[in-house]
Amino acid sequence: MQRLSNLLWGLVLVVLGVVFGLNILGVTDIDVFFSGWWTLIIIVPCFINLFIDKNKVPNLIGVLFGVCLLLACQGILDFELVWKMVVPVGLVIAGLAVIFHGASGSKASVIEGEHERKSASDQKEYWATFSGQNLTFEGEKFSGCKLDAVFGGIKCDLYGAKIEDGAVITASSTFGGVTIYVPRDVVVELRSTSMFGGVSDKREVSKTTTEKKKVIYVDAACVFGGVEIK
Repeated sequence: MQRLSNLLWGLVLVVLGVVFGLNILGVTDIDVFFSGWWTLIIIVPCFINLFIDKNKVPNLIGVLFGVCLLLACQGILDFELVWKMVVPVGLVIAGLAVIFHGASGSKASVIEGEHERKSASDQKEYWATFSGQNLTFEGEKFSGCKLDAVFGGIKCDLYGAKIEDGAVITASSTFGGVTIYVPRDVVVELRSTSMFGGVSDKREVSKTTTEKKKVIYVDAACVFGGVEIK
């Protein structure tokens, strides 16, 4: 995937370089800074990520949203109408996320470095739809779980849990928030696909002595939402 990412971004830079060069030589007269050129900042990364990320929905949304903004800047669509449609479209996306939850199937166990990533097929699922959940795993063995917040919030406390190395947490946040409390002696490997949202690890963890520590893998997808590690 990294090689594909490098290839696609490399092609983008090559095309830009060729266009600028031909313009300077007078061979072409392509207006790079056309009306709405800034929408390419949204369109291009999301389009490239369609070929890289497994969760393609947020990137597809980004491409469609960017194209709509571009058409609005070109006078083809009404700019004010495009912005007004953000909320209703977001509601439709949230509804589809609820309906088709889990349709993509399970993930298999893989070896990443010295750590075995647990299978996600038998994970327990926890939902917060227009509500909130506070989860604790005090004294329990924890090998992973699925956390889905849709117009709601989930707090997952792992401070007292017996965390297994390679545990996988699959977290999705659609107009909501997921907060995961992880002990400082556990390394968190983040993988995220976000659109109008984000994932962050706010813990102060030493990065120099992580070889012998347990690892938790957090696969997060955010659409107008966020996932925080604390």
